Amino acid sequence: MGKATGFLELQRIEEGYEPADKRVRHYKEFVIGLAEEDAAKQAARCMDCGIPFCNNGCPVNNIIPDFNDLVFQHQWKQALDTLHSTNNFPEFTGRICPAPCEAACTLNLNNDAVGIKSIEHAIIDRGWKEGWVVPQPPSQKTGKKVAVVGSGPAGLAAAQQLARVGHDVTVFEKNDRVGGLLRYGIPDFKMEKTHIDRRVEQMQAEGVVFETGVLVAELAKDTKVTNWAKTTLSPAQLLEAFDAVLLTGGAEQPRDLPVPGRELDGVHFAMEFLPNQNKVNAGDKVVGQIRADGKHVVVIGGGDTGSDCVGTSNRHGAKSVTQFELMPMPPEEENKPLVWPYWPQKLRTSSSHEEGCDREFAIATKEFLGEKGRLTGLKAVKVGWKDGKMQEVAGSEQIFPADLVLLAMGFVSPVGSVLEAFGVDKDARGNAKSDTEGEAAYATNLPKVFAAGDMRRGQSLVVWAIREGRQAARAVDEFLMGASVLPR
Repeated sequence: MGKATGFLELQRIEEGYEPADKRVRHYKEFVIGLAEEDAAKQAARCMDCGIPFCNNGCPVNNIIPDFNDLVFQHQWKQALDTLHSTNNFPEFTGRICPAPCEAACTLNLNNDAVGIKSIEHAIIDRGWKEGWVVPQPPSQKTGKKVAVVGSGPAGLAAAQQLARVGHDVTVFEKNDRVGGLLRYGIPDFKMEKTHIDRRVEQMQAEGVVFETGVLVAELAKDTKVTNWAKTTLSPAQLLEAFDAVLLTGGAEQPRDLPVPGRELDGVHFAMEFLPNQNKVNAGDKVVGQIRADGKHVVVIGGGDTGSDCVGTSNRHGAKSVTQFELMPMPPEEENKPLVWPYWPQKLRTSSSHEEGCDREFAIATKEFLGEKGRLTGLKAVKVGWKDGKMQEVAGSEQIFPADLVLLAMGFVSPVGSVLEAFGVDKDARGNAKSDTEGEAAYATNLPKVFAAGDMRRGQSLVVWAIREGRQAARAVDEFLMGASVLPR
């Protein structure tokens, strides 16, 4: 907790944003973090609520009341240590997490929640500034070798935990840089990639080896999954060379929209659009980059990936941006007594929407229209829901001009060919079949092969990936050593 009466005396302090007309001219982060004194005031609002629902609302179970109190007391180093005890990468979650902890905050019942995410952001940024974030190499080595396939948040969290208890860890990444979907799925204006780079440096100092441009197993020939690998390793090679293998690839198989005209030039998956812009931002030259300059852009999908497409299109200089959402527009305010402390369904307007975007709800695409093989528009129809079934609204068809359509309707599963090459059993949704509890936690049907993150649970949040990576690391350590000192 913070100050006993702080929630009565102080109002929530929001982080600032650079004005929209300025931030759309660049790809740098534009969130203005809380000053030290403002963070302390925000932390002071943390109630002595008895049961910290925020702790359970957070997938990594951050010890939120404790670090809030430490920030209130201006004990920043201790606050950082408390934060790091449950979260390897708070600079990631402090920027891009939707903050389910705040939805679960007791103060959120009849007031504004404590700004937990902004406090976390302030703690870790202060930690880097002060030089408190340092490598933690193991005191002794175990002689065991672990391969981690995938360098997203789950793979990075697992690799760091395993290295710190003395295992020799090698992380394999099919693309040219470490970070997975953190690197090539999230735009730089939401999270600059220097945050990944300095964590990689820290982990290398802790003994982790990174192998980029290496594809483990295989991809389907017609896949749209991003792959810049120059080398391929078979599962047999990995299983022979390592004592344990942890699969942590992302949910990269995008959901398609098989309607007439899908083959037209101008209809692309979001993950054909976003990664290349990140490569350009990193200084690479990209041939044939998909651009939105001067185009009417329609983004199909109302989630975070769709919002990222909106923000990137605006920075390209799109003539117009329209975002489609199949479901009806949710209420602007949730019914807190009904849903608290769980994640509420309510209208969320992102910073990208504020930069310029028309939003259409309860709408479905019927056909892509074009001339001479080139997209010119799309036919859409309003939909309603009756008895749990979607129905078209008669007479509601309309034509939208579109030079570029970006499909951002989520991801159906991790890359199936990778799991199939290993011989890992899949669940009904195409994810690696594995439990999270018991002696076989995170273990697959194959001896010494484990799975975590999107590879096991499907498309999810970065904070869930970190949780699964940490827990899987403990499971792998127990498998190798018979017991583990790693936290669960």
